[in-house]
Amino acid sequence: MTQEITFRLASETDVPALVALVNSCYRGEGSKQGWTTEADLLGGQRMDAPTMSELLCRSNTLILVGEVQGTLVTCCELQRGVNGAYFGMFSVRPDLQGAGLGKVVLAQAEQMAVREWGSRLMRMKVLKQRPELIAWYERRGYTNTGKTEPFPYGDEAFGLPKRDDLTFVELTRELPL
Repeated sequence: MTQEITFRLASETDVPALVALVNSCYRGEGSKQGWTTEADLLGGQRMDAPTMSELLCRSNTLILVGEVQGTLVTCCELQRGVNGAYFGMFSVRPDLQGAGLGKVVLAQAEQMAVREWGSRLMRMKVLKQRPELIAWYERRGYTNTGKTEPFPYGDEAFGLPKRDDLTFVELTRELPL
């Protein structure tokens, strides 16, 4: 599977497929087919079409998509910042999780941040309540900085919390040039 994946930047025509992919990975019963689900922590949607379109219009943001035989199976957001690049919205189709695609996508995103922007650091925010996901990133060289950020309760764009203790932790990794 990992040998068959091709990468490209997303375009406006990808919005419906991207919204479906991101929501399928994080929310609802179908997301539980994979291990990256947040369905036990958050309800509602993770992404909508207007927000995705807005991301695609930002001059400091790239949406990287991965396809297998012309079908979109993975995506992530890269955002150029003053202190390196931000990595988010990481999605691998639930039925393909655990096959090694995530490692390939993460490596591709890191290379793109270096190549496109000269980034020396990748940052991300992960829910503290996802220790298995944090451990996955740590195995790939990311470090918990100790910085935390409260979950934006009351902002439905981030989902409908099922717990009152949600917090983001920041992970970073220095990127090789």
